[in-house]
Amino acid sequence: MKKISQITLVFTMLLVLIASQFTYSPLKAAAEDNTLGLKAEAAIILDGKSGKIIFEKNADKVLGIASMSKMMTEYIIMEAIKDKKIKWDDTVKINEYIHNLSKTPNLSNVGLTQGEDYTVKELYSAMAIYSGNAATVALAELISGSEKNFVKLMNKKAKEIGLKDFKFVNSSGLNNSDLLGNHPAGDANEENVMTARDTATLAYRLITDYPEVLDFSKVSKLEFRDGKEYPNFNWMLPGLIYEYKGVDGLKTGSTDFAGYGHTATAIRDGQRYLTVVMKSTSKSERFEDSIKLMDYAFSNFNTEKIVPADYQVKGKEKLPVAKGKEDSVKIQSEKAIELTIEKGQKGNYAPKLVIDKDKLNEDGELSAPIKKGDKIGYLTVDSKEDSDYGFIDKKGAKTVQVDVVAAESVEKANWFVLSMRAVGGFFGDVWDSASSTVKGWF
Repeated sequence: MKKISQITLVFTMLLVLIASQFTYSPLKAAAEDNTLGLKAEAAIILDGKSGKIIFEKNADKVLGIASMSKMMTEYIIMEAIKDKKIKWDDTVKINEYIHNLSKTPNLSNVGLTQGEDYTVKELYSAMAIYSGNAATVALAELISGSEKNFVKLMNKKAKEIGLKDFKFVNSSGLNNSDLLGNHPAGDANEENVMTARDTATLAYRLITDYPEVLDFSKVSKLEFRDGKEYPNFNWMLPGLIYEYKGVDGLKTGSTDFAGYGHTATAIRDGQRYLTVVMKSTSKSERFEDSIKLMDYAFSNFNTEKIVPADYQVKGKEKLPVAKGKEDSVKIQSEKAIELTIEKGQKGNYAPKLVIDKDKLNEDGELSAPIKKGDKIGYLTVDSKEDSDYGFIDKKGAKTVQVDVVAAESVEKANWFVLSMRAVGGFFGDVWDSASSTVKGWF
């Protein structure tokens, strides 16, 4: 009998294991089983406004990022301009090292003449449009005095903006062996690494905090002072090989170690998406994967108004008020909640009211006086979707949380009214007590 019981147990466990292989969530399966047919090793899609993740594949795998590293350099330069540490028309004199790096064969560069002055805007354009490596190093030296110091700043800034798994060893994304013996950090053959999730976070923060970067990234061809025209490596831009409607950025990258990567962003009718593919095996493959991701996003998702402004949760339209001329106050959402979701799935999202407990007394009442517009708590939405990936960072998550406020004012009652209420309450309690006693006689 014992042997039969053991066999039965093993057989049952085997059936459970087999059954578990056929239990899945459709959207999760797209990421894990790669039903989109992506060839890239890792990928992710974000809503460009909120940072809501709508698809991911191996998003937490640490991979080489090559020239997509330059998005961090772009971020730091934009921040320095905002803080008025530098200006677009400030000039940088090109030293011998930058000059030699700019003419190194097989690296993306615009030629920079030793001893000549170039404006910050010229160098930034060369970096953002043509992925100029020497121009990137020149900007790094301008900001921090040396690329070594700048790399420390890159890693510090990465932590500040919420990146988790990354390592920067230079400002450009080249392999350190390509830097003519001047690698600023790491080993002699090391490269910058990051996850697709962190790459998307960086891109999201870049276009959110400094949307003016798109004025550079959307340029299909760079016309430089040397009279030459340099095409953008983002072949999905207007007029280029893989032109895709709405694309206005953002950055490509490739090395032997990283393979081919692409961070793209596109906007149509006010709806923006941001995609990342990492470690594709060819230039064309990365764009083909980016197009698949963009097609998937634009075809299957849109931004819906989940909750309108001035919304009142059914059954919770009012809160009791202590010491007020009125004994309750109406409450409502201050703004609408909009969310990028899969088409036809609006019914899977329900509003959730959260009242600030610090605003209530021990009896669960608000205390008068209350002014119209006073914040009482917040409204968010709960999802019934198992495949909800959440948001790329907390900053984005705030888009599904709006303030709940008092819809009207309630003044504090004067002492006479409060006294009469107290008296009424006293006699009411006496009457209730007497009634209970009389009922007990019968």
